[in-house]
Amino acid sequence: QVQLVESGGGLVQPGGSLRLSCAASGFSFSTSLMSWVRQAPGKGPEWVASINFSGAATIFSDSVKGRFNVSRDNAEKTLSLQMNSLRPENTALYYCARGGWGTVPARSYWGQGTQVTVSS
Repeated sequence: QVQLVESGGGLVQPGGSLRLSCAASGFSFSTSLMSWVRQAPGKGPEWVASINFSGAATIFSDSVKGRFNVSRDNAEKTLSLQMNSLRPENTALYYCARGGWGTVPARSYWGQGTQVTVSS
């Protein structure tokens, strides 16, 4: 079955950076679109970014465009999210997910999440 394990979250000051990673197994990673989704306390899930099979194409939500970057390593079956210029409103549980292209994938295709807290 789909297994996705995120890491790299933590506490960071506003304006800081974090890099999230996701290790994938149990499915054909290199032929899967991949996405990042986040969920802030008391809010519904929000799509953040998606990347195509090769990594040549990426899309981002307007709220993170220009500050976040998504990449993948198909040989290592890993997905990454580089987050720069972080803001308090970026505080959320961040999930790696299989599938999606500008939309939130089905919940069964998410990992367990990693917490990102942006606070001074």
